[in-house]
Amino acid sequence: MSVVGIDVGFQNCYIAVARSGGIETLKMFLLFFYQVITNFKNTVHGFKKFHGRAFDDPFVQSERSKLPYSLDKLANGSTGIKVRYLDEEKVFTVEQISGMLLTKLKETSESALKKPVVDCVVSVPSFFTDAERRSVLDATQIAGLNCLRLINDTTAVALAYGIYKQDLPVPEEKPRNVVFVDMGHSSFQVSITAFNKGKLKVLATAFDLYLGGRNFDEALVDYFCEEFKTKYKLNVRDNPRALLRLHQECEKLKKLMSANSSDLPLNIECFMNDIDVSSRMNRTHFEVMCAQYLMRVETPLKTAFEQSKLSRDDIYAVEIVGGATRIPSIKERITKYFCKDVSTTLNADEAVARGCALQCAILSPAFKVREFSITDVVPFPITLRWKSPTEDGLGECEVFGKNHAAPFSKVITFHKKEPFDLEAFYSNPQEPSRGLPVQKENNILC
Repeated sequence: MSVVGIDVGFQNCYIAVARSGGIETLKMFLLFFYQVITNFKNTVHGFKKFHGRAFDDPFVQSERSKLPYSLDKLANGSTGIKVRYLDEEKVFTVEQISGMLLTKLKETSESALKKPVVDCVVSVPSFFTDAERRSVLDATQIAGLNCLRLINDTTAVALAYGIYKQDLPVPEEKPRNVVFVDMGHSSFQVSITAFNKGKLKVLATAFDLYLGGRNFDEALVDYFCEEFKTKYKLNVRDNPRALLRLHQECEKLKKLMSANSSDLPLNIECFMNDIDVSSRMNRTHFEVMCAQYLMRVETPLKTAFEQSKLSRDDIYAVEIVGGATRIPSIKERITKYFCKDVSTTLNADEAVARGCALQCAILSPAFKVREFSITDVVPFPITLRWKSPTEDGLGECEVFGKNHAAPFSKVITFHKKEPFDLEAFYSNPQEPSRGLPVQKENNILC
């Protein structure tokens, strides 16, 4: 039996497996643009953030216009995904779609390893709520996987960084504090972690759910849509296939601009109505266009840094991962805020999956791994509220504050002579809702 770590991203998936010689990344699953373009209504992608969300959730509604496939409201109010399957129109739950993806990942792993794969650790964003995490766990069960733990993306990165370090300070000494910055395709996460020999402790986390590589892609798409409308009299947004092709080319152009500051061409043959289109872009112009997104980079850095209660002199290193951190202007802003050059000692794409595989090996009885304890944090404060029929008013107490150590157990005693109602919920509903109107089902824990 093999143990694997799975990083299901918004656009790509990575699998890593623990072997006696270390961690090996088995396979990278990319979003195949050719299939998306040729069969856009029936190719499902970018559904990760629909886990645990109602169809009427403002976030789901805001995403609908960006998707080439259709969403539907299920009987229980959750989000369904509509596709044609076996020549019939079907609506699948997000858990079912994720389960299908995880099944494919499992089969690919077993084919490469020539062994069955059951135990796994799956990464989730640090900002996922309890409802979102439970939804991911349901998907792993559908795929026939035994998920030993869900681990936060940045915590997995921290584990991949720290477990091989031979020079970490002993527990009695001052810890080594490292900032981990992860900007992927659809979100931005920051974590500050303290390392001692044999253990890591997350001090603080912060995020921007709406900032990622796709914002920069969309800025380019908006620019070229307007240019082609004027230059070629083409209304690109009326043609979903052409719009997807433009997204593909803009992402390529963005990556080229990260490595080259000169003018770069954008050429697409037979783009729309058999018309070839062409244009140019350079990094300076691109950064001006994306100024509104670049300005948001500092906020999560500042939030996490202030919550950690450290000084800049206490920071040993700033490690960056995630595809969008390759954008030079993002690197510059991170460097400027911490007054320290960023480090890229980890594989920017594989680090999360590798950390997941290490955590799985630590938890699995089939492996012998050096002792390494992990203390994460609670991203949102949690409150208990209770009421019994004979009492006036509600009793309430916050049991876990923001950045409280996790996992953690507390024993709370209630002296009652009759049945009473007990409810757990996020103390500040605006935090897990990320600035959108509050959805009650995302705020209540139990």
